[in-house]
Parts: sequence; C-alpha cells; structure tokens
Amino acid sequence: MKVPVEFDEIRPFEPEELPQAYDRLLANPQFRQVLNFVLPGVPLEMIKEKMHACKTNLEFQLKFCYGFLQKLVDTYTNGCSMDVSCLDTNRRYTFVSNHRDIVIDPAFLGKGLIDKGFNTTCEIAIGDNLLSLPWVKDLVRIDKTFIVKRGLSPRETLAASKVMSDYMYFVMEQKHDNMWIAQREGRAKDSDDRTQPAILKMMAMGGGKDSIIEKLKRLHIVPLAISYELDPCDFLKAQEFQLKRDIPGWKKSAQDDVVSMQTGIMGYKSRVHYQCAPCIDDWLDTLDPDTPKTKIFDIIAEHIDHEIHRNYRLYPFNYIALDTLDGNSAHADKYTDEDKTAFDKYIAGQLAKINIENKDEAYLRERILTMYANPARNFIKASE
Repeated sequence: MKVPVEFDEIRPFEPEELPQAYDRLLANPQFRQVLNFVLPGVPLEMIKEKMHACKTNLEFQLKFCYGFLQKLVDTYTNGCSMDVSCLDTNRRYTFVSNHRDIVIDPAFLGKGLIDKGFNTTCEIAIGDNLLSLPWVKDLVRIDKTFIVKRGLSPRETLAASKVMSDYMYFVMEQKHDNMWIAQREGRAKDSDDRTQPAILKMMAMGGGKDSIIEKLKRLHIVPLAISYELDPCDFLKAQEFQLKRDIPGWKKSAQDDVVSMQTGIMGYKSRVHYQCAPCIDDWLDTLDPDTPKTKIFDIIAEHIDHEIHRNYRLYPFNYIALDTLDGNSAHADKYTDEDKTAFDKYIAGQLAKINIENKDEAYLRERILTMYANPARNFIKASE
C-alpha cells in the first residue's frame, strides 16, 4: 500500500524501510545494552537474523516483542487481564484510554488484543518529546507508532493536528488497523482521568466534509479503562508535584522521561486489568446533530470519562487511600487489616525512594494517596 507522502514524518516505517532501521538499531551502543538486558547471552548475529526475518511491523511485534512482553507480565505483574467481550474481534477500533504508563499502557494493549483473538495489534500515538534519542525513535517507528508533534507554535500545531487526524482516518479506512491514543496529553499524574476535548477536536479535523458526529463514528472510538494495582512511577509523579510546586518554571528533562520509562517497564505493578467499554458509535447516534460545536466535544469527552470511570477495576489499596484521605472507614468492607498494613508499608517504601532538597514528606504522601484514591472516587460517582 502506498502511504501518502504527507504522512512521512509521523507514520511508522513501511516494510521496505525496516532492514535499514534494524541495522541502525543494531549498530547503536545504547540499544545493544538494552539487548544485553532483555536477551542476556544471545549472540548479536542471532538477534540480527531474527530481526531481519521480520518483514512487517506486525511480524516484528509478534516474533520479537511478544515474548518480551509476556516476560514482563510474568515478572512484574500478578497477572494482566483484559475484557473485550463488548467488541467484535473482526472490526477495528480507536482505543481512547486513561494514561498511567508511557510504554506499558499501549504495549500490554497490543499483546492483549492478540491474546483475545484480534489478528492485529494497534498503531500507537506517542509524543515526540519522548523520542529525543534517535535509536528510540527508530524503535518505536518499527513498533507501529505514529508521532504526535509537540512544542510547536499555534499555527504549526494546527497544521500538524490536521495531518495527524488525516493519518488516523487513513489507518482506520485504508490500513484497516486499530489505534491507541491517550485521553489527554501526558499522564494524569493524580489519576483523576479526564478526556481533553482538544483530542477529539484533533480527530475531527480530518475525515473530509462529514459532520463531527459522522467523522468520529468512522474512527469507532472505544473508551478503555486501564487499572494498575500498583503504579511503579507513583513516587516519581509525587516528586514531580513537589518540584513544580517549589521551583518556578520547573520542567522535566529528557532524562526524566527515560527514568520514567525504565521505572514503568521494570517496576512491579501487581494486578493489571484492561476493560473495554462499548464502542461509542451507537451512542453518538443519540446526540442532537444540531448541538453547537462549542458543546459537542465536551459532551463526548464527558461520556468517554463516564465509561472509563465506571469500568475501572479497583483494588483494596484504592479504598484504603480514599478512606485515609477522608479520615473515615466508609469502605472498610473492601479491605482487611492486613491490606492496610501492606499499604502503609508500600507507601513508606515509595516515599523512601524520593531524594530531593526540602523533601516535604507529608505533601508527597498526600500526593501518592490521591493517585490511588481518585480512581475510587470517580468509580463511585460514575456508578451512582
């Protein structure tokens, strides 16, 4: 399939581009270090042969990445489950999810789709702020990623958004593949997951002259709730809250992003669950087509939020955090004394990992508790 040149800067590599990309990766010292960690003792020539045997991006994911992801599930989780019972595995969808982890969120989704009977994974939207290292950019473009351009002027952002929107329709209608995009730019550091209407506005920029509702129906949006029992990056997120509070203009560095990626991949997550809500196509048909543009995206964003919130899978730690912040035991039937002891020990261990000047332990503790309490707050509200 010929991909229009307008997408060249953001699309994944095409099959004919893969051999050169493989060779660039294998020649990179940092990537070789990663290989030594992921595939200890495996000769480089053997890895090269296995990579070059993968003629498509999907083959690379299935033959090269799937086993590594299974190893991550086995080593760093207490099981990763997924429910796609309301979807048709023969159709294609745009998964819009809450966002906890830079790498794992879409990676486990792709693996889960294969495990549940889809014959393809998904193309992944990722910000170029995470791709400062050339070898990382090569790797993600092999791995079916399309690139979201960040840090542009308003005019450049508008043009880039239009190209990305057009590309999403191309993926859905010409490449016939699934897609994943986070519900907002960046992770919700406090786990209060809200869909940014701007994401939906971007999606509706392409797709020709159809109405907003008809355009979004063509992308077959599925709200996806991702629930981690433990977030290995919780202490990093709490640290970031204090640094932003105390240092005017503080911003994460590229190295901070690398640390977050490493911590998220190799940190223990305990139980993980992916819950797909019904595709919103039928619900979109219930909307008044004359709804003003100024309101339509907010209404759709609120619906996606409700679907994500009501489909969280909650764990004892979520309820313990909520009761601790609220100063009561309203949800004590959801956890045991042993759970409470384990949670207190966990929080103390995460706080001990934070090493910054003027460490405000009470504030940092409140921030981590809030990360675990907010999914419970939102679930309870959505279930009323």
